[in-house]
Amino acid sequence: MIFFAVLGLTFREIQLSFSEELEYSILGISVVFFLIALCLLIWQIYRHCTRFPVSQRPADGLLARSGGFQYATQTNDAKMEVHYEELSHRLSPGTSYTNLGSSLDLASIADLEEENIQGSLRFSLFYDQLQSRLVVTVLDAQDLAVRDFSHSVDPFVWVRLLWAEREDEEQSSMQCVLEEWQTRLVKKSCSPVFGDQFYCTLAEEEVSKVTVRFEVRDFDKYSRQEILGEARAPLNSLKLSYPLELREELQVPKKDMVGEVLLSLKYMPTSQRLEVGVLKIRTVCHPNKTDRALYGRTSITCNHCKLRHQSTTQKKRWEVTVFNEVLTFVLPDQQIRECTIIVSVYEIQPSKKSSKRLIGHIHIKKGKTSEDEHWKLMMQSLRQPIAKWHSIFI
Repeated sequence: MIFFAVLGLTFREIQLSFSEELEYSILGISVVFFLIALCLLIWQIYRHCTRFPVSQRPADGLLARSGGFQYATQTNDAKMEVHYEELSHRLSPGTSYTNLGSSLDLASIADLEEENIQGSLRFSLFYDQLQSRLVVTVLDAQDLAVRDFSHSVDPFVWVRLLWAEREDEEQSSMQCVLEEWQTRLVKKSCSPVFGDQFYCTLAEEEVSKVTVRFEVRDFDKYSRQEILGEARAPLNSLKLSYPLELREELQVPKKDMVGEVLLSLKYMPTSQRLEVGVLKIRTVCHPNKTDRALYGRTSITCNHCKLRHQSTTQKKRWEVTVFNEVLTFVLPDQQIRECTIIVSVYEIQPSKKSSKRLIGHIHIKKGKTSEDEHWKLMMQSLRQPIAKWHSIFI
């Protein structure tokens, strides 16, 4: 009976022993939490509606003045790109260049036709004599080509400083990469505005030996990146005492020779073994970068699938670095006869972690080009090592 009597109590009969001040305080806190939740909901709806910006920023939003660089206020379209901040960090100058560089097959450069190259790139160069550093600013690009399947482009610019031992590039065909950077990524824009600025400490007498190479690429997370064109600026013909702004039409990309590798190939059909000997690597060493080490990575691919890979030991970098190491691969006879040998040369700085940088790579396979003559000689001289120098391009 007591139980049913309790159930019979109405809501009005239940009295809480709270003071009036405490009740109003609880009510005020509840209202504040409700307003905060409402603001968060509105912010999430706004982010969802502005996730894919399609408008373009005006080219004059970024100003360059003599004696320095001044940037205009960020526009609303630029704010929309904050949603791609994580992807832009992956392309920031401080990240590793190995993955992006290796995902771009240099053979694709030969597939580009001149009629597919369009657009221009605007950049600024300045040599600060007081601080002895070169300042490179990538400003914007215009009228870039779009992909056929997506009808859009996600461009970024890869900047390399190529240094030659002599000022005349024609007399010194072999170069080395002093520095390389990447601009941030601009999503879905044929006329992107970058505004990224990079610095490199460089002696004044070395400036004339440097060529700045700007490579405009289309980023694709799931496939090979496409080169949209390149622009070059040899510094031996420019006066950089003041910021110099240039706009260059994009050209068909050209390969740069950055070294040579002496390789030895031997094929033994009975034991189904392929031996790749990395004997020597010849590169150009900059005087300020003597604390570097080299190693080679050999990969065997067949039908665009990587089958095996091995790496050499690390050796201190010299003008001619001697390895004399033989890497053995055991594969079925059919795969060996149709495979492609890819030798990639990497540079590392032992004193720093995650300092691996791709210098360049070579491809050896069954084909008709002069670079594949080594493969033909190997198949004609079974069980005999055949050595040959190969150029490293980047």
